[in-house]
This record gives sequence, C-alpha cells and structure tokens, in this order.
Amino acid sequence: MRQTSLGSTGLTVGELTLGASALGQGTAPGSPEEARAVEAAEAFLVGPVPLIDTSNNYGDGRSEAVLGLALAAVGSRATARIATKVDRDPHTGAFDRDRVLRSYDESLTRLGLDRVGILHFHDPYSVTFAEATAPGGAVSALQELRDAGAVDAIGIAAGPIPMMTQYVETGLFDVVLSHNRYTLVDRTAEPLFAAARRLGMGVFNAAPFGAGILAKGADSRATYGYVDAPPELIAWIARAEQVCADHGVPLAAAALHFSLRSDLIDSTIVGISSIPRLEQLLDLHAVAVPEALWPELEALGPAPSPLADDADG
Repeated sequence: MRQTSLGSTGLTVGELTLGASALGQGTAPGSPEEARAVEAAEAFLVGPVPLIDTSNNYGDGRSEAVLGLALAAVGSRATARIATKVDRDPHTGAFDRDRVLRSYDESLTRLGLDRVGILHFHDPYSVTFAEATAPGGAVSALQELRDAGAVDAIGIAAGPIPMMTQYVETGLFDVVLSHNRYTLVDRTAEPLFAAARRLGMGVFNAAPFGAGILAKGADSRATYGYVDAPPELIAWIARAEQVCADHGVPLAAAALHFSLRSDLIDSTIVGISSIPRLEQLLDLHAVAVPEALWPELEALGPAPSPLADDADG
C-alpha cells in the first residue's frame, strides 16, 4: 500500500485508513459479540492498513474499548497505529478546555495507551466557533496537548464545509478530516481540502461510499450521507453504474479510487467492522481502474447530492 506524508506533520500514513465508527457498537463487555469485534480489531491491527481512526463517542466508547482489548492481545505484533477524537460531554454537551482533556484521558484509558499521534476536535456542534477558539477554550486545550508532546498533530473533524472552513482558516490545526463531501456525487469539500493543502495541513477524506449507496448500488436505495437518497440521485448512480460496467469496474471500486487518486487527499478513511469487510476493501483497493473511466463519469454532469450544509452544522 502506498505511503504518503501527512501534510507537513512529519507523520506518514497509508493511502487507506480504517474507520472504526461501527466497531463494537451495541456489544456488551464479555459477550460473544464483543469477542467477535475484538477478533476483527486484532486483524485490523496486524493487517496492511497502517492507521485506524476511532473516537471517544463511537459506540458510546465501545469502539475504543474493543480496540483496547485487541491492542492488549496483539501486543508488539501491532503494525497499525490509532488516531482518535475528543468529543463533547454526552450528558451536558459541554465542549470546553476541561472536557477536551477529560475526553482524551477517557480515550487513552479505554485504549490502554499513553498517547496517540493524531487527535481530532470532533463534531463541535454544541459550541460556537467563537467559544471553541477563545483563549482557554477547547482548541487551546488541543494546542496544549500538542505543545506538551502528548500528541503529534491536532485535527478538525466534522462534516459541514462552511464550519470546517472556519476552523481550517485559523491555521491552528495540523490536519483536516471531512466525510461524505468528496465523493463521486459530492465535491463540496474540494475548496476546503485545497485550503488545507495551502496551509500545509494533512487531509483525510472519509466515507468515499457516501455511507452506503456508492458501495451497494442504485438498486439498494441505500442512504447517502445518512439521509435518504432522492430519486434523481438514484437515477444518476444507475447511469454511473452502467459506465463502470462498460469498463469492467464495480461502482464501489470507482468510488474508492476517485478518492485515492486525488492529489488533495493524503488518506481515505473507510468504515469497517468485520474481517470480511476488510477483505472486500482490500479487493476494491486492488482493482485496476482504467483512466478512460474518469472522463466518462465526468460527462454525466454534476450529481444531485442531498447534503446541504450550513455554518453551524
């Protein structure tokens, strides 16, 4: 797998990163379901993808807990590193300096780690931009952690582009992570990623399948970006599927490689929670996509994405 520098952070990432948002979700400690999730996490940790992306709030903490059990099991055999995110207080919605520090401590305890290399400010919807960036606020806490060597790089991770652009333009972050907004059917993150590049930031693009329909196809009537896909989007995807079929390429492979081929993106995050899904991802990664496919997809015209962002998310 191709390795690349993560902006100017000095860190190296693979062109793929495994997203662990669904890992361990709904499992109980000590249950057979947890054991299966830990088995999958062990495979992720010793596999060919060098970074696993999780968060304090994924599965109400179960994602990190499962990864912690897997890390303890594989020990020094682990070849993948962990990136995580700080999240608002699940009960009060507080997202201030104290919450950032507590969130990070909670994550390290679950993971059984002393530190992680990359720590993101995740979905800051419960605070205003002014509150988050004020002296002594949440962002200053992230800077404190970086300056103290507790993390190597800090990032902003969310969806809505206007809000994300505000944070990127501060120049305070090392990394940006956006989801569902740089895909075959939605390119609204392109200016954001370009701005991050100009600032020397690393760029993660998450959810290249739009969280469903670009992996499953038009007939699935799956969601795009966690909302129902409208009929006009389903029709566009059906036409794209035919173009891909004409070139002998699965739509899912085209969706993945659309992100992998972009010069704006360092690593593409794909959510997986099982060993079969990891194998499917690696198969899609290995597909040889002919260059002639891309202009034919472009000729379909802009796709009608159902996502509409505002500055507050």
